[in-house]
Amino acid sequence: MRAISRPERQILRVADLQTQLGLSRTTIWRLRRAGEFPPPIRLSANAVGWPAHLIDEWLTARPEA
Repeated sequence: MRAISRPERQILRVADLQTQLGLSRTTIWRLRRAGEFPPPIRLSANAVGWPAHLIDEWLTARPEA
């Protein structure tokens, strides 16, 4: 999978990641707990998100199928 061109400083929420990566919410959090996915940043007391550039770097580092 290739990196997606995005504006700098864009924050992706879990729903965005689900759509763009084709992973379930559970899989995203399972990967995160295993240390295999970038850490989120806290947006508010009840919301987290991921900087798009971290997701792009994660995708680039993953082996292609």
